[in-house]
Amino acid sequence: MSVVDWPALRSAAREAMGRAYAPYSNFQVGAAALTSDGRIVTGCNIENASYGVGLCAECSLVSALYGEGAPSRPRLVAVAVVDRNGAALMPCGRCRQLLYEHGGPDMLLETVSGIRPMSEVLPDAFGPDDLRSR
Repeated sequence: MSVVDWPALRSAAREAMGRAYAPYSNFQVGAAALTSDGRIVTGCNIENASYGVGLCAECSLVSALYGEGAPSRPRLVAVAVVDRNGAALMPCGRCRQLLYEHGGPDMLLETVSGIRPMSEVLPDAFGPDDLRSR
């Protein structure tokens, strides 16, 4: 895999943020990821009048990862999540777990304190290996 083009990921995330549906909070979020098969997939937050069932940008990003019909089981390699000003946002706990599940401990995340592997963002994570019989 080549070097991650973080400015391109942030730009794609910001473009996705422009498609967000956030009439209640007016807080648009966009996410973009480089995948193991070389694609860039994006997502945006989608709110709902029943507040708790809204989708974070990272959720729609993972849906796009599989929804486009990739021929293999792609993995997330690097992810950027931004607000309306293009500033990095830290994913919530649910989304950190979701990103870990689809990127693993080596996936890179641009955080508010720099680029970090998921093993630092979500240390001692629970994952698929924990569900296999030992």
